[in-house]
Amino acid sequence: MQNCIDKSLPARRRMAKQDAVVDVVVVAFGPLAERLGGRTHPQRLPKGSTIRQLVAELDLTEWIEFGLSVAINGDRCSVDAVLEDGVEVALLPPVSGG
Repeated sequence: MQNCIDKSLPARRRMAKQDAVVDVVVVAFGPLAERLGGRTHPQRLPKGSTIRQLVAELDLTEWIEFGLSVAINGDRCSVDAVLEDGVEVALLPPVSGG
């Protein structure tokens, strides 16, 4: 499938429109991967979005209350961390024991 560009907009506006988003790759583990139907998911969000907003977009908000851990490019962080373009976001469900 070709990458479609809205050529009706001037080049400067197209660039600004593209700069207003961030593309990230979500890597989900355990039951989160099952719920999302796979482990890896590319996502496009408005610039300035947080992991919390990404989790809401994926309809996984309740997992924050269950103790969801998150990491950006392998470094653990808060769900309120702002996403940058091109990062990998790992969603790590809490470990249960018995």
